[in-house]
Amino acid sequence: MKSILATLILSVCALTVVSTVSAKDPAKNDAVKSYPLKKCIVSGEELGSMGKEVTLVQEGQEVKFCCKSCIKKFKADPAKYLAKLR
Repeated sequence: MKSILATLILSVCALTVVSTVSAKDPAKNDAVKSYPLKKCIVSGEELGSMGKEVTLVQEGQEVKFCCKSCIKKFKADPAKYLAKLR
């Protein structure tokens, strides 16, 4: 009985490891479009002018901000700001 339980536990652990590795597939990161601007999409400030730039991905597009407060404005109307990239 102990060997059956041990085999079951090892199988579950192995499946967990495989699913975790699959979830971090680097090929999926290639689908993200890089951010083409040197300025914040919300404020127009130079990236890095207000400290370390902040990055997020929205609808497969990398977006960079001069600071965290611009993210809130962006999330209120992402379509408005993403249109600037087209």
